Amino acid sequence: MISAYLDKFMAFLRVEKNASKHTLSSYETDLHQFFAFLCTHFDTEEFSIDQIDRLAIRLWLGELAEQGLAQSSIARKVAALRSFFKYAFKHSWIQKNPAHLLVIPKKDRTLPKTVPSHDIQRMLDGYGNEDNPIGSFQDSVILELFYSSGVRVSELCGLNIKDVQLNQAWIKVRGKGNKERIIPISSSVNTMLRNYLSQRNRPTADNYLASNEVKKNEIPLFIAPSGQRIYPKYVYRIVHKALEQFSEVTQKSPHVLRHSFATHMLDNGADIRMIKEFLGHSSLASTQVYTHTSVERLRTIYEQAHPRAKS
Repeated sequence: MISAYLDKFMAFLRVEKNASKHTLSSYETDLHQFFAFLCTHFDTEEFSIDQIDRLAIRLWLGELAEQGLAQSSIARKVAALRSFFKYAFKHSWIQKNPAHLLVIPKKDRTLPKTVPSHDIQRMLDGYGNEDNPIGSFQDSVILELFYSSGVRVSELCGLNIKDVQLNQAWIKVRGKGNKERIIPISSSVNTMLRNYLSQRNRPTADNYLASNEVKKNEIPLFIAPSGQRIYPKYVYRIVHKALEQFSEVTQKSPHVLRHSFATHMLDNGADIRMIKEFLGHSSLASTQVYTHTSVERLRTIYEQAHPRAKS
């Protein structure tokens, strides 16, 4: 049965490849969709894995394109098929790899959405103060840290108190593939974190240690109302609420603040290789998308300001 092969492949990704939960979920969904298509293609649910040929794969991808699926989604499904059939061929489940020459389509290039710097400044200056008492001091620290460091939401949620070195003014984050990197923090963030941790150390302000048996080195930096480590969905709500009040951008997520960090750094003369290190990108190509954002901004300013730009 096809399901048995899929189970073995997923176990391989999970155990040997140490794939992320997102990759595991996406690949499993993609392959289930492909096998469901094959049931229609072969007009039976009892087909064998060696019946799957290049034509069947192309028919499925063609159907996805006709449905208007984004190029990025099709590219991921092609990657899932290539990985699955490569594994199947290696383990002699099939005599010929039907996905061997499949080309992953180029993803649609979408420029990162950013928040204007003046909106962010208003948000950071106004959020949680006496005149605008929405959110907590922890929320203010989270917003400031997002914009000043460019960390991912998963990296922020994973921060422990031991990862904050106030005397040296840096934090240690664990990124994709559990890779660690050091990020310097601004004096304003340093001061906020120092005040925040001072409050956290008061017995009445933080019951995390009293309610949970955790190792000293695993004490989370940020805590949800439940007393547990903060989680992505809760952080999304914090960012969305703040941006909703201070900006008209359509996307209101932590990733928009990460994009804004990188774009504003580049606009102000930062070297792209330095930005790459801040963001934790493994390849410079991932960071270069921000150069397109800056060029588009320059083009807009040029067309608005120069008398002959449109002549």
